[in-house]
Amino acid sequence: MQYDPVKRSLGNVFNKAPWLRKLFYNLLDILLLRAWYIKREIKKLYSKDRNQSVSVLDAGSGYGQYDYFVSSYLKKSDILGVDVKQEQIDDCNDFFTKIKRQDRVKFEYADLTEFSKPDTYNLVLSVDVMEHILEDEKVFKNICTSLKKDGVLLISTPSDQGGSDVHHEGEHSFIDEHVRDGYNINDIETKLKNAGFSKVESKYSYGTPGSIAWLLSMKWPILMLNCSKLFFILLIPYYIVTFPFAFVLDWIDTITSHKTGTGLIVKAVK
Repeated sequence: MQYDPVKRSLGNVFNKAPWLRKLFYNLLDILLLRAWYIKREIKKLYSKDRNQSVSVLDAGSGYGQYDYFVSSYLKKSDILGVDVKQEQIDDCNDFFTKIKRQDRVKFEYADLTEFSKPDTYNLVLSVDVMEHILEDEKVFKNICTSLKKDGVLLISTPSDQGGSDVHHEGEHSFIDEHVRDGYNINDIETKLKNAGFSKVESKYSYGTPGSIAWLLSMKWPILMLNCSKLFFILLIPYYIVTFPFAFVLDWIDTITSHKTGTGLIVKAVK
């Protein structure tokens, strides 16, 4: 399934005005379970002192939704979002200029296999990015180099327990742009430690409740939109029916420990 055409179509709709883009961010935060986990981890790190100066790298910034959250939650944060898609960089710079945060939040083109700014960042975000990059160990080393001492890398990525909707040998990723179907939890921890991180903590996300919610809120709508853009008109009634169920399932997923799951949330400390 081609995910990028759907993303571009959504971007075209929600880029028309800042209030629409804010609405889009709020919708993504509600619908994407990974956003629940990443926002919770950020709050754990900084809830005791939200006024501290924090230098942040969003490594694969996409729509910029996490940069909007961090810049709202941490008023003294200085954020750089990098991505390989110039249209998204331009859209993000335009939006953050319109809402007058361009002094604290900037976006630029960068290839993460080449990007390195030694001892610069307190926090690096990598949200559903590493499954798109073949040379992952090189990226982990670059990020470790770019972090200050005691800096933190937060990762959300599919696991090998059915991540990318791959459940059996011979199946392929639901998302065509993925270069791997998911990480083994021990494998990603080993790679991060080899890259120079001193402490790595991993846990499964998208257990049974979250996986069902993902089918309802993401996979089935995306499949419909890939068939025809006419399904855009059906999205509102579809979500009116399915959203309450998906919301409750996502909430259950976040308060439950999972022995296995289709996603991984990883925190690595330099």
